[in-house]
Amino acid sequence: MSKAPYVPPRVWQHDAPSGGEFANINRPLAGPTHDKALPVGKQPLQLYSLATPNGVKVTILLEELLALGHTGAEYDAWLIRISEGEQFSSGFVEVNPNSKIPALLDYSVQPPLRVFESGSILLYLAEKFAEFLPTDPAGRTETMNWLFWQMGSAPYLGGGFGHFYAYAPEKFEYPINRFTMETKRQLDVLDRRLAESKYLAGDSYTIADIAVWSWYGQLALGRLYSAGEFLGVQDYTHVQRWAQAIAERPAVLRGLRVNRTWGDEASQVAERHSAQDLD
Repeated sequence: MSKAPYVPPRVWQHDAPSGGEFANINRPLAGPTHDKALPVGKQPLQLYSLATPNGVKVTILLEELLALGHTGAEYDAWLIRISEGEQFSSGFVEVNPNSKIPALLDYSVQPPLRVFESGSILLYLAEKFAEFLPTDPAGRTETMNWLFWQMGSAPYLGGGFGHFYAYAPEKFEYPINRFTMETKRQLDVLDRRLAESKYLAGDSYTIADIAVWSWYGQLALGRLYSAGEFLGVQDYTHVQRWAQAIAERPAVLRGLRVNRTWGDEASQVAERHSAQDLD
């Protein structure tokens, strides 16, 4: 017996959990659910995050900056367990009113600056340390083009394809097809660009590569949603070349381990407070 088709009510009401792996933390309201201050360590930068694709963007960049000798990029990385709703604490909401990881506090300036949204954090750090962001107008603009492309495109990959393919409590053909088509189109956009350019903004590795690799590079390498075969990622040969080259960078390997609590034990560094935590 088939289900009756869903008919939206005149006014939507949040009467029941939305289903899926993250149903217990989905809600139609902003603001904190409980009072809890955020911990603060000794390093100039305090990061509150989890090793999701958005989270690793920032830890990769910080490790790249440290590899270049920028001691001011030393950071404490505190674990935020989003499945347990820790992003809704009063302390976290003060740093990011949108209750999404990652969030950063810069204590090297007074008063401390809050920075939220992963793209904003990447841009802030790149400008602060004058690295991974070209200074010439053409290079800077192309970097920003791809950085903002990622910020606008990833919701289709994460909230769209990833949700319906991997996390939704039931499999539905229409949304899976809809978001698969868009994800493959985006991979084709990247493949065409990388056919003509070593990196997204040209010959130099930039914050655009870090941002896009964290989502689409990991997808191309089969690390997201166990969906590599389904999406035919091996067909995007230029994306594969670029993704593998970035995956081999020592700072990327280090950044991927920070705030990670799953996978093999050697890859997990739940919190990072000094370089020794990764050694």
